[in-house]
Parts: sequence; C-alpha cells; structure tokens
Amino acid sequence: MLANWSLSRRSCLAALVTATLISPALAQGEAPAPKVPVVATFSILGDLVKEVGGNRVEVATLVGPNGDAHVFQPAPADAKKIANAKVVFVNGLGFEGWIDRLVKSSGTKAKIFVASRGVTPREMAEEEDHDAHAADAHAKGEEHAAEGHGHDHGGIDPHAWQSIANAKLYVANIRDGLIAADPAGQEVYASNAAAYTARLDALEAEVKAAIAAIPADRRRIITSHDAFGYFGAAYGVEFIAPQSVSTESEASAKDVASIIRQIKAEKIPAVFVENISDPRLVQRIASETGAKIGGELYSDALSDDKGPASTYIDMMQNNIRELSSALSS
Repeated sequence: MLANWSLSRRSCLAALVTATLISPALAQGEAPAPKVPVVATFSILGDLVKEVGGNRVEVATLVGPNGDAHVFQPAPADAKKIANAKVVFVNGLGFEGWIDRLVKSSGTKAKIFVASRGVTPREMAEEEDHDAHAADAHAKGEEHAAEGHGHDHGGIDPHAWQSIANAKLYVANIRDGLIAADPAGQEVYASNAAAYTARLDALEAEVKAAIAAIPADRRRIITSHDAFGYFGAAYGVEFIAPQSVSTESEASAKDVASIIRQIKAEKIPAVFVENISDPRLVQRIASETGAKIGGELYSDALSDDKGPASTYIDMMQNNIRELSSALSS
C-alpha cells in the first residue's frame, strides 16, 4: 500500500512538472494582440509617438525623413493610411495646411489629436516679409512660390518642438491620445511617457549647459529657414532667417544682397543650412561675407536611419553640437 502511495505521488509530481513546462509554450504560441494603427503627420512627431506607444502601436508617418511638410502634397496612399488608422496625431499651429482636406477625403473614423495642445504659440517674426514676397511673386505670375511659401501659417510659428519643454507637452498629449483610443494600454503608455520625459529632462540640461559655454556675443546665426524661434527663445540663441526666402523658392540676387548686408551689419558669425533646404544659398552667402558655414541643422524633419538625427533626441544633440562647434571659436 505504501508503494502504491509513493507511485501515486510520483505521478502527481510528474503531471505538475509537465503542466509547468507545457503552459508557457502554449502561452507563447498565442497570437499577439494586434497593434494600434497610428498615423503621425511628419517624422519628428512620428518618433515621439513611437517612444510613447512602444510595442502597442504601429506608426505610419506621412512626411518622412528629410521631407518638407511645408510643400508636401498628399498622395492616395496617404489617404489610405489615414483611413486605416485608429489614431491620427497632427502638430497643429497651422503646420500641416493640407491635413484637413486629407482627413476629409480619407473618410477616416480615426480620432484626431493635436500634439501641440497647451503650447504657448510664438508669432512668426518674418510674416510681414512673407506677405510682401508672396504678393510680389503673385504679381510676377510665380503662383507656386506665393502659394507654397514655407511660412504661410497665419502668423503663428508652428515649430514648437524645437523647445524641449514643448516636446514634453507633446509627449503628454500623445500619451493621453493613445489612452483615449486604447484604454487597455494605459499603464504602458503612462510608463513609456514618464521614462521618455526623464530622458528629455536630461537632454534639456545638456542643451542648456552647451549654450552656456558659448560666449553671449556669439549666440547669433543665420539659418536658411525660420524654424528655430522656440529654440532661440528657450535657450538664448538668436536665429535670423534670410528675409523673403522660403524653403522652396530660390532666392533672387536682390534677396542675397539683402542677406549679405544683414550679416555684415549685424556681425553674424555663422550661417547654417538645414536638411530640408537647398545648401547653395548658404554657401553663396558665406563665400561673400566670410561668415563661417556651420554643419547641417535639422529643423522640420529627422534624418534617415543612417544619418545623425534619426530620432528627436539625436536631432537636438546634433544641432547643439553643430551650434557649439561653429560659435564657440
């Protein structure tokens, strides 16, 4: 009888061990939950959404790396992305002038969230110049230059992500948007957002320290596109965009002469080109003024995966390295 009891106990233990070994295998064999289809309008916003969404989301970006959202023309494939999405994140502040038409034509049922909600908007300093340029272009029959000018945002600067404090607001809005669309993922989204915000805190400290090391009288540069107003206001650098020049229209001889006078009069030490702009303008200006050409800055778009700015954090670190290198000596 004792032998039978021992045999029975061994059988029970064997059954428990077998069940323990088999259960994880069955769990692993289960189909993973489908990811939430999300659309972000441009690459920088797409990266922030990926950081917050993590493995629960599948992010499609409309304007990809090195793309210019100012002159973007949606294709039928973009309408399909919107139609298939559960959530769509837009920058807002007039950045995507094409988004309302695209959303309407797609017939999407997706929730639309504005990532810049809560940002204190800046006015575009050069809007008056743009209006004059657009009117002049229209008078000359240059419809494309007038209609597609990079800063026709109703007087509001949409490039709010260039301030890291604003990027934190974007992250909070993305978190809330994802939770609203996918309540089951609340814990994941909240955790990811908190972890990423901590990384942004460290990034902001890094940027402030780098700017502090640049002599105050050298914190003035010209860029090919007026996209750094929020950065300048947050960190004490004066960015001066060439007057009357957009991201898509070629500067006239008169424009270039005006810029050269501006650089010489204001003793601007460096000029920078951006990844969405034609570098020839900045090169020409530098050759005629002696101003130093800085490295490439990233403003409205990330680089591709092989570039130095394939994520938002990489972009900001790249920009501060280039600024420090050009302005510190």
